[in-house]
Amino acid sequence: MNDVSAQRTELTDKLGVVIDAELLSLALTHRSWAYEHGQVPHNERLEFLGDSVLGQAVTVRLFTSNPGLDEGALAKRRASVVSTVALAEVARGIGLGEYVKLGRGEEQTGGRNKDSILADTMEAVIGATYLSVGPDAATALVLRLIDPLLDDPDRDGASVDPKTTLQELASHIGAAPPVYEVSSTGPDHSRVFAATVTVAEYSAAGTGSSKKQAEMAAALIAWRELSGRT
Repeated sequence: MNDVSAQRTELTDKLGVVIDAELLSLALTHRSWAYEHGQVPHNERLEFLGDSVLGQAVTVRLFTSNPGLDEGALAKRRASVVSTVALAEVARGIGLGEYVKLGRGEEQTGGRNKDSILADTMEAVIGATYLSVGPDAATALVLRLIDPLLDDPDRDGASVDPKTTLQELASHIGAAPPVYEVSSTGPDHSRVFAATVTVAEYSAAGTGSSKKQAEMAAALIAWRELSGRT
């Protein structure tokens, strides 16, 4: 078994589902890699499909498991677990970034840890699962990955708006408002932003493809640590 095949087997073992090798390879192919290799297909069509599968699975799970929640509360909880920040967190939990095929520019600017790339690739993997083994297995995969987030309602606000939630936590514990410092690297068309947030003498760092995403990533990490929700 070559290194690529071994990596894919390792990933499918983590996912707990067997995905067609060609579809999995496509799901892991970022457009930056595709453009550098003669405009070969990339994962954005699978991402489109996976987004729909993800949304339906989460919606049905929330609807059936929470008969007492109204439409607004259900929508808020759904948004919290299908957001870019939440999906990137799930992707990091299975080490998805190490398997993504990236172009040189994205590789050099930290693309393997960008929330947007991780979230999009996660959706593409869900889409590949749907095509490989059908809707039931794809739904089961989504729920295995997402259930820890769904089962913790206190994460709702943090996943949707981590900066506001962290500020509220700081106020609750009698700390000064969070302070953010942001830097960036890379060319203008592919910049990577790194943010550090400090609150209650604790600091956390996050990265993203924009200043806002980096600050949100840092805020979510800080909230998780300070609230004890690791």
